[in-house]
Amino acid sequence: MRSRLVAAAALVLLAACAAPTEVRQAPEGTAPFVHVYNTDVITEWDPSRSHSNEIIAFQNIYETLTLWNPVTKIATPRLATSWRASADGRTWTFTIRSGVTFHTGRPVDAAAVKASIERTIKSRTGASYIWNAVSSIRVDDPQTVTFTLRYAVPLDLVASAGYAAYIYDTKAAPDLTKWFAQGRDAGSGPYTVARWQKGAEEELTLTAYDGYWGGWRRPHYNTVKFRAVPDPVRAYRMLTEGEATFVGRLSPRLFARASATPGIRTSEARSFTTAMMLFNTARGPMKDIRVRRAIQKAVDYQGVVRALRGAAGPASGVVPEGLLGHVPGREPRQDLEGAARLLEKAGYGPGGQPLRLRVTYGRGQHDQQVLVARLRAALRPLNVTLDALPMHWNAQWELGRKRGQDIFIMYWWPDYADGYSYFGNVFHSSDKPEFNLSYLRDKALDTLLYPVPELAMTDKAAAQQAYEQATVRVLDQRVAAAVPWVVYSQRAYLGGVEGYEDNPAYPDVVFVHGLRPSA
Repeated sequence: MRSRLVAAAALVLLAACAAPTEVRQAPEGTAPFVHVYNTDVITEWDPSRSHSNEIIAFQNIYETLTLWNPVTKIATPRLATSWRASADGRTWTFTIRSGVTFHTGRPVDAAAVKASIERTIKSRTGASYIWNAVSSIRVDDPQTVTFTLRYAVPLDLVASAGYAAYIYDTKAAPDLTKWFAQGRDAGSGPYTVARWQKGAEEELTLTAYDGYWGGWRRPHYNTVKFRAVPDPVRAYRMLTEGEATFVGRLSPRLFARASATPGIRTSEARSFTTAMMLFNTARGPMKDIRVRRAIQKAVDYQGVVRALRGAAGPASGVVPEGLLGHVPGREPRQDLEGAARLLEKAGYGPGGQPLRLRVTYGRGQHDQQVLVARLRAALRPLNVTLDALPMHWNAQWELGRKRGQDIFIMYWWPDYADGYSYFGNVFHSSDKPEFNLSYLRDKALDTLLYPVPELAMTDKAAAQQAYEQATVRVLDQRVAAAVPWVVYSQRAYLGGVEGYEDNPAYPDVVFVHGLRPSA
């Protein structure tokens, strides 16, 4: 559970970036930025444990040492202005930006960096595994912190992660876990929590932090609202009526309408987000590998991609294109005859026992609904009934951790721009399922993956070979999943919003402070 190769240039001292010389006072009277999301935003408030949808809010509340740049494809300065690594890649020293404060008023210094990362490591949950290589953290002076590693990893990339890399004020309260659970934050980002209404449509409101180091001189949004609206038609109507500023996901038909609507801007980009169908390998009819393989073959991969009309592209392997671990030439194809033969051998099929399977998917996820409808139609002639249950993410995840379904459909994206988390989080053996919702227990796979992170730093070709073997193991030999498509991000937002750029390392995130509201 570690990391991947970076260019040798990442091992030299990077140039510092000075803080902008802007006044530190939030603007007043600016209309709010309303981000419409299709499901619950907050699953976990503790930044050491966060590992879900709250990334879209947390990236505006908290900051990491570095930020992954989708253009240069390297880590760039954020809370750290510069960093250097030893020749063997096992010692990393970061210079912390001066004059930065947490929303609590305390300084963001080297001691705070050490304290927050050590607390995250000790949590042993969420994406804390990204720090597994760290053996010690040393404060050299108030603005300098040094990490000593057990093995070489590109720590500048690790430090840019969308999860478990946040720097936060560990002194915000005596009992941080309880304090965070009440909807409070201890970040240093441009926005801080103003109101949280669990389960409500207008779930979360953020307000500008006056003391933000990035400044507020030019026009900015000083209020950010997150609204959970599962109905894409209503979300589109909210956008056209000016009630919403940004809609991250629309159906292909609505996105096409938005692209042709005056006053609306749209954005399209290939993402690192994949749709995953996780098969219950532990109990029920899907415990039979013949049934799992039959369902895998029954999926109408090409038909679904066509039906999504530009919102998705074919997947190849487990890891999407653009990351180490991607395996080209593995685009799956539907094979209904093969599915029928396998079901017959398992005692099901047209001439056998009827088979009923329960599938859960995201409520408001139009593309997942298309997948389920086409799979149901393909399985019906094979004497298989698909009971589909659309659910809000929190409820679906809770049911999944109880092994309450045969097929679990979800999106997956990496913790940072690396291919390992697709395997390490989703298919690594675990006693209690978090995201291993196929419940796969495969020591051979675990052993195969164990050296990959270090190999990715020392022998990229060997790491790629291990990824290819792991892909075969998961999809072909153990048949724990199907990967129907890779998401092509399609966003729609008001024409008065300037400066939006999609970053695949932070899916669905809008870095609101970087936007410029205009007429």
